[in-house]
Amino acid sequence: MGTVRRSAVTAGLAAAALLVVTGCSSDDGPGPLGGRSAPSGPATSSAPAGVTPSASLPPAKGTVRVVSTLAEGLKSPWGLAELPEGDLLVSSRDEGTITRVDAESGKKTVIGSVPGVAPAGEGGLLGIALSPTYASDHMVYAFFTTESDNRIARMLYDEKKPADEQLGSPDTILRGIPKGNIHNGGRIAFGPDKMLYAGTGETGDRGLGQDLKSLAGKILRMTPDGRPAPGNPYPNSLVYSPGHRNVQGLAWDADNRLWASEFGQDTWDELNLIEPGKNYGWPVVEGKAHKAGYVDPVVQWRTSEASPSGIAYAEGSIWMAGLRGERLWRVPLDGRESEAPAQAFLEGKYGRLRTVLSAGGDKVWLVTSETDTRGTPQPGDDKILQLKVS
Repeated sequence: MGTVRRSAVTAGLAAAALLVVTGCSSDDGPGPLGGRSAPSGPATSSAPAGVTPSASLPPAKGTVRVVSTLAEGLKSPWGLAELPEGDLLVSSRDEGTITRVDAESGKKTVIGSVPGVAPAGEGGLLGIALSPTYASDHMVYAFFTTESDNRIARMLYDEKKPADEQLGSPDTILRGIPKGNIHNGGRIAFGPDKMLYAGTGETGDRGLGQDLKSLAGKILRMTPDGRPAPGNPYPNSLVYSPGHRNVQGLAWDADNRLWASEFGQDTWDELNLIEPGKNYGWPVVEGKAHKAGYVDPVVQWRTSEASPSGIAYAEGSIWMAGLRGERLWRVPLDGRESEAPAQAFLEGKYGRLRTVLSAGGDKVWLVTSETDTRGTPQPGDDKILQLKVS
């Protein structure tokens, strides 16, 4: 597929996209034009498109500035974590490695491989997170696909060892999460309560999202050693919320509310406010159905405009990376609701966008995803960008 410059057609696409319903059983297929334009400037924005907030809300007034390209040449990057001194750890889905990226120079150093990773389809080495007590235990957590399942393990990161041997052997804290060629979920994050949260997919087996005995199609909440966390809504269960199709992003706002992004199927991608024990509908409903017993998303997008992956909270907004949509969405929050229509940035400039990570204040890291077999890689892909947002 050739590279296509999108600026000349953006206005037409914004109108036409609202009328398009595209099947996406594999969630994040090629972008709507099959390519992207080369970056032409440090910041871009576009009018809201493909969302369904109240028409009476005021327009969003956010900004995004690309401060720098920190690193290039990453292969299938997926998870991202920031070390206390500011350097980054990034996982490679298909290579099964974790790489350290110097936050000043962008120098990349492979610190080790995760044994047992079996990449295939949307599976492989996915999300990573640092222990809430990392300063004392130096533990790195990872969600990854094996030949038989998805699992979560923790590994000691010992910087005193030779560069490619710094990652210790995995200590598996949770195994038996169903795997599939698609819909493996994979995002993990420690919450303000110091519990570990994990987003899982239903592997293409739609009914698993409603099966409380299955770990698939759920958001899970566990202690750092993998046990059901105190206060979970179902006794002796890791399940925090059911009814998910393929959770891809987890983030907490300033009031410690949990938000999650999720792939839809044919019509609506979702940003959900997550509450324990609430049912988010899949496969009974998709998008805003106003059906008793199921929670509607706060914001929904056409699948061609989002296919969302990672999210982060910064400067009063949720920032959501779009894979097929090839753009960064801003959702300004007013408590439990969106304050204004979602606003799109960087549309088509860097291709598919995988992971967003808040680095404090108005600083955000953004990871592209052009080398995951569904993009159109250009020289330098994939990249880590440093953004300034408001």
